[in-house]
Amino acid sequence: MIRWAVLALALGLAACAGPPPGAAPPAETGVVVAIDLSDQAMTVRRDGVRLGVWPVSTARAGKTTPVGDFRPERLARVHYSTLYDGAPMPWSIFFAGNYAIHGTTEEARLGCPASAGCVRLHPENARTLFALVSRAGPARTVIRIRP
Repeated sequence: MIRWAVLALALGLAACAGPPPGAAPPAETGVVVAIDLSDQAMTVRRDGVRLGVWPVSTARAGKTTPVGDFRPERLARVHYSTLYDGAPMPWSIFFAGNYAIHGTTEEARLGCPASAGCVRLHPENARTLFALVSRAGPARTVIRIRP
């Protein structure tokens, strides 16, 4: 009986100690959308596996794309801007109030700052991302925007 108690205690302490030195950290779970403003690129990962790197357009001179870590607040398959003359914003993933990741009709400008602050994507990439985030849910999605 005492041996079992000692074994249980040892296993419990080992579990609390964490991974052995040099072990790889656990893969991040869920969807991670990493946006690099200086590169005008988005990297999408699901459960630690890179699914794609896509060109984006973020805020042009005089405008701002927020920097930080965010969770999706609202998803809208079809949306038209209430701030910019009804501009189409298909596959919108809103993350900071009126800021969203969404498809664009200005595909030729992807890879260059061109928006009023949103993160613009090719419509097919926006559709793919929308499906990933819809399946994972806001609690399992992180949007990371870095300068």
